[in-house]
Amino acid sequence: MENTKGNLAEIASLAEVNRSLNVPKDGTWFRKFLAFAGPGYMVAVGYMDPGNWATDIAGGSQFGYTLLSVILISNLMAILLQALSGKLGIATGKDLAQMCREAYSRPVAIGLWLLCEIAIAAMDLAEVIGSAIALKLLFGIPLLYGVLITAFDVMLILLLQNKGFRSLETLVIVLMATIAGCFGINLILAQPEWGGVLGGFVPDSQILTNPSMLYIAIGIMGATVMPHNLYLHSSIVQTRKFEQTSAGKREAIKFATWDSSIALMFALFINAAILIVAAAVFHTAGKTDVAEISDAYYLLSPLLGTTLASILFGVALLASGQNSTVTGTLAGQIVMEGFLSLRLAPWLRRLVTRLIAIIPAVIVTAIAGEKGAEELLVLSQVILSIQLPFAIIPLLIFTSDKKRMGEFANKTWQKVLTWIVTAIIIVLNVVLIVQTISGH
Repeated sequence: MENTKGNLAEIASLAEVNRSLNVPKDGTWFRKFLAFAGPGYMVAVGYMDPGNWATDIAGGSQFGYTLLSVILISNLMAILLQALSGKLGIATGKDLAQMCREAYSRPVAIGLWLLCEIAIAAMDLAEVIGSAIALKLLFGIPLLYGVLITAFDVMLILLLQNKGFRSLETLVIVLMATIAGCFGINLILAQPEWGGVLGGFVPDSQILTNPSMLYIAIGIMGATVMPHNLYLHSSIVQTRKFEQTSAGKREAIKFATWDSSIALMFALFINAAILIVAAAVFHTAGKTDVAEISDAYYLLSPLLGTTLASILFGVALLASGQNSTVTGTLAGQIVMEGFLSLRLAPWLRRLVTRLIAIIPAVIVTAIAGEKGAEELLVLSQVILSIQLPFAIIPLLIFTSDKKRMGEFANKTWQKVLTWIVTAIIIVLNVVLIVQTISGH
């Protein structure tokens, strides 16, 4: 362990990979774009992790295609916020956690760090349970053992980290393509009513007036716009060795924004596909109470008339859980180093994060069984949504500050739009808390 209180200001974010990937100075714009492509897909992983599956399946089975509009709006919010996060890292050379530590008093910075750690633990919890469910469905491994097995995926991540940042990005993209392929086939098998699908992308007022719908809608938002991703993106965009000039930074911001926006549209397809399959197969058949991943797995085959549907579902779920491992590890490292000036060995950091997630998962699985574990999955996404303002507000303040950002500070329209997005998220969270406490 290395405490670098005095000199962390000089230590770059993710120092071992900072500016490690070359960007061609000459050549076509496409070659340059490919050099920047990668971080966006690592960020997009968080937008299709097992927590999304639980909320998407519950939303699709209960309310048909109605909540597709929530997925779309959440995704557009995510595109905007991730663009700001990438811009912050490129323009300042610091990640969001480092900026918070520099700008705020120690008690405030520690408070923000604790909130962020809770969010990462909630995300990791979703990944642990999701991976364990996939292992049970595909190989018959009991859920409790599956939860414990997920502790060992730390070895895979450490192995890949030693091979360079591009190897991590490649793994993420391959796993994302696997998920997309599996759901593409299931979409064809499910034969959704495409008119209803298109109608579902139009917002419906009952989302706000129906407490059950609102609870799942906020879960979808929490599972989509993820707080740890804002910290992650502001750091990993700095793995590219771009020119440290005004023109070089401007070009880097442009390509990084394209990268994250395209990757997040890919995530939108996968999220929407999960909900569409749930709506087309379960809601249409009158099975409106399918809220658990394992129920969805067992019901897909008989309702669609082929075991292939369930196998593809299980493979995609396992790929999703493993993908989240990569980004969870990196986000945990970035947050701890940035906020606390504390650098832990990667294996130790991963173990700490894993234990924080595994302990509640083991306890709930042992006491309440599968049902309790899957309810914990949806709750973890609501926790993420409640944490969001504490990551978004500092991001908006920093990226609007001309002293910190210079010529790259947010323009007036960006400020207005991002504060509207933040206000929507905060209002929805307050409504959810009030309804949860009052029992409505």
